Amino acid sequence: MAFGFFNKIKEGLEKTRKSFVKNVETVIIGYAEIDDDFLDDLEAVMLTSDLGPKTTEYLMKEIRRGVTEGIINNTGDVMPFMEDRSTEMLVDQEDEITLHHPEVILVVGVNGVGKTTTIAKLANYYTKEGKKVIIAAGDTFRAAAADQLSIWADRVGVPIVKHKEGADPAAVVYDADLVIVDTAGRLHTKVNLMEELKKMGRVANNHVEGAPHQTLLVLDGTTGQNAVSQAKLFGQAVPVNGIVVTKLDGTAKGGVVISIKEELGVPVRWIGVGEGMDDLRPFNAKEFANALFNKGMIQGDK
Repeated sequence: MAFGFFNKIKEGLEKTRKSFVKNVETVIIGYAEIDDDFLDDLEAVMLTSDLGPKTTEYLMKEIRRGVTEGIINNTGDVMPFMEDRSTEMLVDQEDEITLHHPEVILVVGVNGVGKTTTIAKLANYYTKEGKKVIIAAGDTFRAAAADQLSIWADRVGVPIVKHKEGADPAAVVYDADLVIVDTAGRLHTKVNLMEELKKMGRVANNHVEGAPHQTLLVLDGTTGQNAVSQAKLFGQAVPVNGIVVTKLDGTAKGGVVISIKEELGVPVRWIGVGEGMDDLRPFNAKEFANALFNKGMIQGDK
């Protein structure tokens, strides 16, 4: 990633640093030695920083192991140890994506998470990578949804395929070749809408073998652990294999990115730290961790 985007991540995670890193530092400064009270306070900070219960449990278990094994000798050793373990957790969730030809990407999520703009930004990114992109407007439930997507497709300069409002949204998949497929903003409590998502997946597979190759769930970073709860319910309806975390700029809940793989077993693929077309980028674990813990970009990262 470019240095400019790294700086945007650092700026975007400023509130998260204040609520997580600085609160951890406050606990560390407040204790001269590691004891049960110190560990209890440390655990409380983690739980209130949207790391989630599983991630907190893992990190606390690792910290206690570090103390027992002599890796952590005093409270000052805790922060570097946490940085290392958090980075390892983030790196562990990275894996390579090999694009199929054609590649079908289904984009799902509730209304208001930034799904439409995410689709536009994905189209923009892949177009700049030299890919031929088509957007398929599968949201036939919400009035003007296809029109909004058309405006974004126009800005990016990619074609859009759509049906009339009220049409079977699954039928849109038939019109596409290499596509990013929009879907209606499902409320995860609406069973019939979740069933519609399953149907779209089946239709995609009938049209293109193995499709959808990617089902990306868009989550609003400002909602913290509520986003994780949403993701679990979506995962029951469709096989989500990638997460997009939007709106990380200006939220104190960026710690949710660390917990997503631990809680869901699904990797973060993309992160958004702004409203600009280039403000959505592939997730880079080391860069994110460096930005969160206020370090410089690793030499050689681009």
